Amino acid sequence: MDTTLKKLNLGCGEDKKEGYVNVDFHSHVKPDVVHDLNVVPYPFAESTFDLVEAYHVLEHLDKPFVVMKELHRILKPGGTIHIKVPHFSRGFTHPEHKSGFDLMFPFYFNKNFTKSGYFGVDFKHVKSELHWAAHKHLYAAVGVPKPIILIVFGLNTFLNALARLSPNLCSRLWCFWVGGFEEVEFVLTCEK
Repeated sequence: MDTTLKKLNLGCGEDKKEGYVNVDFHSHVKPDVVHDLNVVPYPFAESTFDLVEAYHVLEHLDKPFVVMKELHRILKPGGTIHIKVPHFSRGFTHPEHKSGFDLMFPFYFNKNFTKSGYFGVDFKHVKSELHWAAHKHLYAAVGVPKPIILIVFGLNTFLNALARLSPNLCSRLWCFWVGGFEEVEFVLTCEK
């Protein structure tokens, strides 16, 4: 019996990962599978993957909840999805972003949260975390001097720790006092 974890790197871009099926719309990045992620079903059988990573992908797609239903289909029961998306407080920082996200996103996959907002598939919410600064590599790419990067990411550590004390209060109020959070991270497990 094959015990190797089946892992999917959704919207891999240039960040292709060894041991993963790397999927992207852009053929020039040479993913393992070229697929438009707005088109469902994806070219994978039901209950194929143990882990799906979707880092800064959902915000580019037309219907993130439809995509989440599709990810539920291709995840094994108990499989994990790890998502990173922009937090709404930073606004739409890329011209192709279609959505902003807040800490409520995982609740729409819990039928006990709300009947009108439930999207018909169950994910167990494992973790949500706000990140004040993300994408350290991009700071250097746009010419931010190394000492400034060190200061920003030192401050990031401090602000992230404060945000963990009361994520909802942070997301609703004081994130605007610190210039917004760049990213919100979710970890969910698939319930079937």
